[in-house]
Amino acid sequence: MATVNITVGSHVWIEDPDDSWIDGVVSKITGKDAEVKTSNGKKITGKLSKIYPKDMEAAPAGVDDMTKLSYLHEPGVLQNLRTRYELNEIYTYTGNILIAINPFQKLPHIYGSHMMQQYRGAPFGELSPHVFAVADVAYRAMVNESKSNSILVSGESGAGKTETTKMLMRYLAYLGGRVATEGRTVEQQVLESNPVLEAFGNAKTVRNNNSSRFGKFVEIQFDKHGRISGAAVRTYLLERSRVCQVSDPERNYHCFYLLCAAPQEEVDKYKLGSPQNYHYLNQSKCFELVGVSDAQEYLETRRAMDIVGISSKEQEAIFRVVAAILHLGNTAFAKGKDADSSLPKDDQAKFHLQTTAELLMCDVKALEDALCKRVMVTPEEVIKRSLDPQSATINRDGLAKTIYSRLFDWLVDKINNSIGQDPNSKFLIGVLDIYGFESFKANSFEQFCINFTNEKLQQHFNQHVFKMEQEEYTKEKINWSYIEFVDNQDVLDLIERKPGGVIALLDEACMFPKSTHETFANKLYQTFKNHKRFIKPKLSRTDFTIAHYAGDVQYQSDQFLDKNKDYVVPEHQDLLSASKCSFVAGLFPPLPEETSKSAKFSSIGSRFKLQLQSLMETLNSTEPHYVRCVKPNNKLKPAIFENLNVMQQLRCGGVLEAIRISMAGYPTRRAFFEFVNRFGLLLPEALEGNYDEKTVCQKILDKAGLKGYQIGTTKVFLRAGQMAELDAKRAEILGTAAKVIQRRICTYISRKRFLAIRKASVDLQAICRGRLASKVYGSKRSQAAALKIQKNTRKYQSRQAYKKLHVSALVLQTGIRAVAAHKELRSRKLNKAATLVQAQWRCRRAVTYYKKLIRGCIVTQTRWRGRVARRELRKLKMAARETGALKEAKDKLEKNVEELTWRLQLEKRLRTDLEEAKAQEVAKLQSQLQEMQKIIDETNELLEKERESAKKVVEEAPPVVQEKEVLVEDTKQIESLTEELETLKVERLEEKLTNIESENKVLRQQAVSMTPNKFLSGRSRSILQRGSESGHLEPRVSIDLHSSSINQRETTEVEDKPQKCLNEKQQENQELLIRCITQHLGFAGNRPIAACIIYKCLLHWRSFEVERTTVFDRIIQTVGNSIETPDNNEVLAYWLSNASTLLLLLQRTLKASGAAGMTPQRRRSSSATLFGRMTQSFRGTPPGVNLALINGGVTSRVDTLRQVEAKYPALLFKQQLTAYVEKIYGMIRDNLKKEISPLLGLCIQAPRTSRASLVKGASRSVANTAGQQALIAHWQGIVNSLGKFLNILKENHVPPFLVRKVFTQIFSFVNVQLFNSLLLRRECCSFSNGEYVKAGLAELEHWCYEATDEYAGLAWDELKHIRQAIGFLVIHQKSKKTLDEISHDLCPVLSIQQLYRISTMYWDDKYGTHSVSPDVIADMRVLMTEDSNNAVSNSFLLDDDSSIPFSVDDLSRSMEQIEIADIEPPELIRENTGFSFLLPLPE
Repeated sequence: MATVNITVGSHVWIEDPDDSWIDGVVSKITGKDAEVKTSNGKKITGKLSKIYPKDMEAAPAGVDDMTKLSYLHEPGVLQNLRTRYELNEIYTYTGNILIAINPFQKLPHIYGSHMMQQYRGAPFGELSPHVFAVADVAYRAMVNESKSNSILVSGESGAGKTETTKMLMRYLAYLGGRVATEGRTVEQQVLESNPVLEAFGNAKTVRNNNSSRFGKFVEIQFDKHGRISGAAVRTYLLERSRVCQVSDPERNYHCFYLLCAAPQEEVDKYKLGSPQNYHYLNQSKCFELVGVSDAQEYLETRRAMDIVGISSKEQEAIFRVVAAILHLGNTAFAKGKDADSSLPKDDQAKFHLQTTAELLMCDVKALEDALCKRVMVTPEEVIKRSLDPQSATINRDGLAKTIYSRLFDWLVDKINNSIGQDPNSKFLIGVLDIYGFESFKANSFEQFCINFTNEKLQQHFNQHVFKMEQEEYTKEKINWSYIEFVDNQDVLDLIERKPGGVIALLDEACMFPKSTHETFANKLYQTFKNHKRFIKPKLSRTDFTIAHYAGDVQYQSDQFLDKNKDYVVPEHQDLLSASKCSFVAGLFPPLPEETSKSAKFSSIGSRFKLQLQSLMETLNSTEPHYVRCVKPNNKLKPAIFENLNVMQQLRCGGVLEAIRISMAGYPTRRAFFEFVNRFGLLLPEALEGNYDEKTVCQKILDKAGLKGYQIGTTKVFLRAGQMAELDAKRAEILGTAAKVIQRRICTYISRKRFLAIRKASVDLQAICRGRLASKVYGSKRSQAAALKIQKNTRKYQSRQAYKKLHVSALVLQTGIRAVAAHKELRSRKLNKAATLVQAQWRCRRAVTYYKKLIRGCIVTQTRWRGRVARRELRKLKMAARETGALKEAKDKLEKNVEELTWRLQLEKRLRTDLEEAKAQEVAKLQSQLQEMQKIIDETNELLEKERESAKKVVEEAPPVVQEKEVLVEDTKQIESLTEELETLKVERLEEKLTNIESENKVLRQQAVSMTPNKFLSGRSRSILQRGSESGHLEPRVSIDLHSSSINQRETTEVEDKPQKCLNEKQQENQELLIRCITQHLGFAGNRPIAACIIYKCLLHWRSFEVERTTVFDRIIQTVGNSIETPDNNEVLAYWLSNASTLLLLLQRTLKASGAAGMTPQRRRSSSATLFGRMTQSFRGTPPGVNLALINGGVTSRVDTLRQVEAKYPALLFKQQLTAYVEKIYGMIRDNLKKEISPLLGLCIQAPRTSRASLVKGASRSVANTAGQQALIAHWQGIVNSLGKFLNILKENHVPPFLVRKVFTQIFSFVNVQLFNSLLLRRECCSFSNGEYVKAGLAELEHWCYEATDEYAGLAWDELKHIRQAIGFLVIHQKSKKTLDEISHDLCPVLSIQQLYRISTMYWDDKYGTHSVSPDVIADMRVLMTEDSNNAVSNSFLLDDDSSIPFSVDDLSRSMEQIEIADIEPPELIRENTGFSFLLPLPE
């Protein structure tokens, strides 16, 4: 069907011997042949059946899944891989098969942890192809379906299988990594074993310097929770023959060369030399690898052995065995004295034999006998037969291969023991790293086994592909029962059938001593002469050819028999099992007695078939996933893509086989939208009607007249060639449309030319007429100018004459007025001077007279007063002599009364401050004290009267006065008054003592009992103690008015008694505070009440200054309990506001105490009065104690911020509060991220709109239409989420600084998610998608504008990456932009790697324009190559920053001063006397 659509002018692919396939244009068709003019200028003729159509509308960057190709054929697949490889896109899907092309350079940016995070949980196919996606699908299938999975990595040597396996294990360890054992994860242990296995199992081949010569199946074991529980390494078919036989230019196993390059002491210990000296190594001329140091690799291998757990003793034994094999290979043999006998050839051979025996720690003679003789056991006797030199050499090589294979098996077992297998694991994911299909010029038994393995795996692969096709067809509900698929079971039967298969015939030939490779080949010829897969070469008598799925391979049977034999020689077994070296003896454990009598035949082919059968059983029990590794060139260099080489590997890897399977069914599959978008023009009327896309597709296919297609639920399935037929019809319609467009353009050009000529003639006429009119206008203008000049000249002359006259008049007037003014000034000065002289004279005269008068009065008064004073002095002297004793008694009484009055006033003031809640009782007490004061005043009046009466008595009485009687009488009166006052006090205070004892305890602790914390000076404590004692004494306590202090023993009793009551009261206050703050207290203005209440209480209780307290822990615990629900954003915002405010208050209040509490006490005051001493004492109180005596009262307020020297608990509380602020901030930020994350995945890609709606113009509607609003509904969801969160933060008065930080990080998260998705999903890098995202970003910008800079801050700037990337997608004429313009003007923030990826992934689904020019792409690749060593710059993905973007100092600087004085306490604590300090001060 494809040939029908090839016409002259068609773009096609044709086979080329140099490039495999080459594109061109059909220039001539002759019958079934066509002539094609290729793109390189050649003309090639080929058959139409071998020519394939080329998709001219293919994406410039290729497609990431080759099932999306319009033409699924070999040249299309090859071109797609080449295109992507040139863009450094090394991974491509074919359905669910991953093709990985070795880049031969490091690409660290696509394997970092950020890339793992992107692919974790992402649906398969949503992101760009990657090996991580395959591993993720396997892991998810294992977890969700509870079934083991396997990943089959195949490819030829150098294709990158080992590196791919490493990446798979890394990702699986990332998903299900267990806690590291001894600092190492399972993945690390498996990877650390690689250097050991590579040293002993890898070798240089023709195609690869580090080719694995064994198959490796790594089992990653998982528990029921999906976490790695163990691992194991299974190996298959080590290439044993390589130990003894090496072809040039290959090398033997690496370990031999590493040991020869070891440090000199190691080399000397094993008596080694250069590799050129050893027979097993010098068969090839290649001894060193370019760029590889064997000495360094030796050290790395020893280090890897240490890591794996191989002890130093075991390592020494391992390399001793390796050295023994080298020496064994140099043991040559010559004919002995007897016939058919042999012995060491010369002294050199004997030296190597001796050294081998020493290294293996066995007897030299026994070793020689084991090599040169063979023991045969017969029923009658045991016969020891000598071997000829050739047989001895074969025997020697057999021993070497046996020792090496046993050593390799021991290493694998040791590695598995080190890694740790889990026998109870529920599931496993197996990663199979196995050799690919091999076909060389000379193919021997190893290639036969390798290709047998690949045939087996290919059958498994075909079945899987068939199964995937079935699932696809079943999912789309189409009929597929008549489709036939190819199979390779006949090849497998040819090889492994029993009896009659190649392996069975080989085993049969090996069991007959006289069989040779000729007899084996003849047997094959006879058995399979009619088999279509078996071919007998014409020019060879012993070779045979098998037609494998990947091509025909010719095998040389020369060494098939020898390589298939695996004798267990008893002499070798006995010799080495008796070795004095426990390691060597352990490699050869004793055999059962019946097997130890004679050599027993063992077939490597049969054993390998059993191993392969076991492997296939394991794979069949798992869900398979495939990774096909491809080597782009044999030079092992980057940026080289050899078509022939890649095509051969695609055949060998089964990729083309999978394509053939697809071709047998429906190779072309298009979603309805894509099909209508491409072929809608075949039936425009279908687009005009209101049909759904499925109906439109049906109508288009019916109109095209195609047969055999299928329409599924979401896709159109076309048979091979039908896509080309549709494209041909589409091209015909487009060609007709092009002709119409050309005709219209020609008409337009002619019309445009005519209009230009007509316009030119009209313009010429207008110019001529304008020129004539200009001349007439110029003449008239000259006349008008002459008249204007004359007029202005006359005007100027008249104006000059007038100005001259006017100036003269002004000068004359000015002179006259100046003379008159000078005369007036002179007259006024004279008058003023005369007046001043007169005034001064009159003043002087009056003063002189006044002074004389005053002096006379003073003299008169002085003399009179002196006379009167002398008279009074005489009287006073007489009175003083008579009343001296009475005056002394009076002064003493006055002092006692004064001190009593002061004590009463102090008691009243202290009790007033402590009993604010009991105002009525205090008022009564004050009134009683006032009555007492009145009594004292009356007493003073009586004393004054008695003094006056005493004076009279003295004046009237005789000179001798009886002083004792007066003193006794006054003392009795004072004592009676004192007893009365004390009785009143004790009766009143006794009633209140029980109620206020606990409150007195609070006052004592905070203002008096500060001795442990050393806050008060000694004087302050003394005064306050006396004050408290005067108000809280028990009835038995009496006041001694004649003493200056209170008894210290009584003070101690008063302080100790309420101690227990005080602690209980303090605990009650703390409990009440905790209960209060657990409620939602709201806000006072924009200040959180809870934070202010907590701060005022802590400051009042002096909690910041104590060495030990639990209040801080209880507050922190309360905050932690309140935010236990991480999804309640309102609660989180409320506590973020309170915690940040409290943290700000602490930041501005607390200071670290250097020598807290060590302030020296002030010196005692020398004031004579009690008030003076108390004032001086309080003046000496430290600034941390907010006590003051104001109008006789004590007040303690916390309404102003002040610095406090904080102790350790307070500082720890501040640190814990800081941690909670950061934690709550992170929870709010993460909640918002969690809410918008699902929407971001929908926002990066525009919803698909049907083609019919596009034709009708729906896509051209303006932005404010309902359709456009529906398109940005997901963006509206993000905006609504942001608005909701902002309102919550505003309602809870979260500081704007924190709000700005939250939204800055949220916008950064949006930028990272959108930008990374853009780079990982090609369907997002389109023009229409850019317009969609641009409209969504406009919504975010509008939100930032409405939120204002106070809350949004610089959040909009965080979207710079996605904004610039989207700006690049929607600009026109990208191909005209230079790299400098793109990188500096359009996208200065984006790196070259990011620009390169966007440029190569861009596709215009709206206008069909192209991306940047190829020159710009080439320049980008040059810059990327220059910077390839920088891993950071190579990473084109962005990382999300989840750190806390602020410090306490930043928060403190950003917030304004908080006024806490007017905060009203909550109802719960407002009426409690213990919190009376929270009440705001009355104005």
